[in-house]
Amino acid sequence: MNKEKSERFGWWLFVACAALFIAASWRSGDALALAGSILFMLGNVAFLAPHYVKEAKRERNEV
Repeated sequence: MNKEKSERFGWWLFVACAALFIAASWRSGDALALAGSILFMLGNVAFLAPHYVKEAKRERNEV
């Protein structure tokens, strides 16, 4: 597994963790934890998105 794929895998693990935090805070009814979990998810998506943008640009240049 190259460096970019391993980084992407790591970010997906963080996304899964954020989803579990969202589910747990929703289930417990804790609004503050839910807000923090949603922000954590958004931050993970923000870090993950450039990996896919870079890949899409690379694929367009190969065609």
